[in-house]
Amino acid sequence: MISRRSFLKGGALTLGGLMLSPEKMIAKIEDQSQPSFSPLRPPLSGRAFTSTAVEKTIESMMKEIKDPKLAWMFGNCFPNTLDTTVKYKIDDLGNPDTFIITGDIDAMWLRDSSAQVWPYLPLMKNDAALQQMIKGLIRRQFACICFDPYANAFNDGPTGSYWETDMTDMKKELHERKWEIDSLCYPIRLAYHYWKITGDRSVFDSNWEKAMELTIQTFQEQQRKENNGPYSFMRETENQGDTLLNKGWGSPVNPVGLIFSAFRPSDDATMFGFLIPSNMFAVVSLKQLNEIISITGKGNHLLEPSRKLIREVERAIEKHAIIEHPQYGSIYAFEVDGFGGRNLMDDANIPSLISIPYLGYCDTSNPVYQNTRKFVWSKSNPYFFSGEAGEGIGGPHIGFNYIWPMSIIMKGLTSTDREEIKACITQLVNTDANTGFMHESFHKDNPADFTRKWFAWVNTLFGEFILKVNQEYPDLMKESYQNA
Repeated sequence: MISRRSFLKGGALTLGGLMLSPEKMIAKIEDQSQPSFSPLRPPLSGRAFTSTAVEKTIESMMKEIKDPKLAWMFGNCFPNTLDTTVKYKIDDLGNPDTFIITGDIDAMWLRDSSAQVWPYLPLMKNDAALQQMIKGLIRRQFACICFDPYANAFNDGPTGSYWETDMTDMKKELHERKWEIDSLCYPIRLAYHYWKITGDRSVFDSNWEKAMELTIQTFQEQQRKENNGPYSFMRETENQGDTLLNKGWGSPVNPVGLIFSAFRPSDDATMFGFLIPSNMFAVVSLKQLNEIISITGKGNHLLEPSRKLIREVERAIEKHAIIEHPQYGSIYAFEVDGFGGRNLMDDANIPSLISIPYLGYCDTSNPVYQNTRKFVWSKSNPYFFSGEAGEGIGGPHIGFNYIWPMSIIMKGLTSTDREEIKACITQLVNTDANTGFMHESFHKDNPADFTRKWFAWVNTLFGEFILKVNQEYPDLMKESYQNA
C-alpha cells in the first residue's frame, strides 16, 4: 500500500493492506550540472490528455519569459496534470467521466484532483474538449462523495491499492478513508467556478443534489453537538499522524459550532480537531453552494441548513480561533479544541493559514491575516525552516528541515509585493535540483535532497503562479532568476 507518507525504495507495490517500509522515498541528485532545457514532457502520442488551449498558453508564455530555466520549468510543469494523470472516457450513458491520479500514487484524491485542474478553468471557453474533461471530473467527484463522504482518496473502481486493515468502514473502491473537511470543499469550489465560467448547469443533477445533502449532513455530524458521529479511524502504524487516538475518535472537542476534521489536508491527524483553515474553507464553499441553489433553484431544501452552518462556523471562528500572540498581535490559530486549547503553527498543504485569501475567506489586507502571515513565515512557526537553499513552510508529514515548494508558491500567490513575488520565483527556480519540476519538499540546505519526483498538484500550482505573475507583473517575466 503506497501512501503519501510511505513509498517503496525498490521492489513491487504490495496490495491488500500489507505494510511497506516506512522510509520516505527521498531522491538525492548528485549531479547538479546545468540542464539542457530540452522539454521533459511525454511525446504527444504518450500524453494522457491534450488541450489545444493549454498548448497555446504554453506557446504564448514561452515568448514572454526571458529566463530560459523558468520558461523550461513552466513548460514542463503547467501541463503535467494533463500529460500524465488524466484517465478520461465517455461512460455507457454518453456522459464524460474523468479520473485523475495524484502522480506517483495511482489513486484520486478529491482535493488534489480539483486543484490539479483548477488553473485550466479559464481556458475552457476556448477548448470544448477541456471543458468536457473537467465536467467529467466534477461528475466523478460527486459520485465519489455519494459513495462515501468521509473518504479522502478513491480507486478507479474496486481494484487498486487500499488500506485493507484500516479499522474503519473500508471498501475496495476507497484508496484511503481519512476524514478531512477540505475533501468535501474542493469539489464544490471546482463545480461552482466551472458553472460561473461556462454557464453549464447540467452538472447540478440528482447526483450533485445527493452529494450536497451528504456534505451538509457530514459537516453537521462532525460539529459533534450530541455525539462523535458515525466516523472513527485507526491504523496499525509506526507513524503517529496516520491514526487517531481515543479508539479512533480523535482528540476531544467542545461543540462550539466548528466542524471537526480528523485529518489535515496533508493526511496527517489533527492535534486539536477543529482545523481552522479547513473550517474557513467550509464557509467559503457553503456560500458558493448557496449561490448555486439561489440562482438555479436546485436543492432548495439545502439552503437553510447550509446558511445555519455558515453562521455557526463563522461565529465560532471569530470567537475561538483568533488569539493574541505576544509578538504578532491578533492571529488565527491553526487548530483549536473549543476548550481553550490551540495549536499555533501552519502546514504547507492547502488549505493552510497562509492560503485563506487564495481560497476566498478574506482579503489579503485583512489585519488578522497579515499578522498571521508574518507569524507563519517566521521561526515562531515550528514548521518554518530556513537554510542555505531557501526558506519556507513544511509540516510533520515529511518532518523537520524539509521545505515544501507549495508554501513558497502560496506565499507568492497571496502577495501584492513585487519584490516578494520575485524572491519566490527565484527560490523556486533554484531549488528544483535541475529536474525541471516541482517536488513535494526539499531539504533546507540541499535542494537535491527532495521527496516525490512526480507530484502533479504542485507542478500545476507552479504554472498557475507564473501565469498570475505574467498578468499582474509582466515585467517580472523579463527578469533573470538562475542563481540570483
